[in-house]
Amino acid sequence: MNESGTPPPGLPGPVAFIVKTIDSISLWSGRVFAWLVLPLMGAMVYEVVARYFFDAPTRWAFDVTYMLYGTHFMLVAAFTLYMKGHIRTDFIYRLLSERWQGLVDAVLYLVFYLPAFGVFLWVGWGYASESWFMGERSALSPWMPPIYPLKAVIPLAAGLLFLQGISEFLKSFYAALRGRWP
Repeated sequence: MNESGTPPPGLPGPVAFIVKTIDSISLWSGRVFAWLVLPLMGAMVYEVVARYFFDAPTRWAFDVTYMLYGTHFMLVAAFTLYMKGHIRTDFIYRLLSERWQGLVDAVLYLVFYLPAFGVFLWVGWGYASESWFMGERSALSPWMPPIYPLKAVIPLAAGLLFLQGISEFLKSFYAALRGRWP
């Protein structure tokens, strides 16, 4: 699917609908969560100005910046996968035909990626729900900010990546069967 929201050409109807829906979720989430950069920059600029111009460092800026950066990094990962922005060692891959590229990708998504992110989602859900249940706070900071919202990002990011992995698997499977990418 391209950024206009049209489904990939060539995919059968129900598969095209699934791919279009998942890709839309990844595109939407990437555009929404990209805005987390603004409060992150604001906190960093505030800290730099307070520390170096007024000799008044804050107690909260480090916590806020690592929480916002971690949240941003994890929640835009599915968008990055959709946009083909993750690192790929393609010195051999690029020499393969589209059919073989699709076959390699489909096998890797099915055997490694989807099971790994399924486990990541399952474990992350337990980790986050336990943190919410006990109202976990950071003991590393004097102001002890709540970190359960940050831990809730783990299963959310895993779920988004799992969904986008399904879309990528379907596109790869199509390329393996048809010899061209949708």
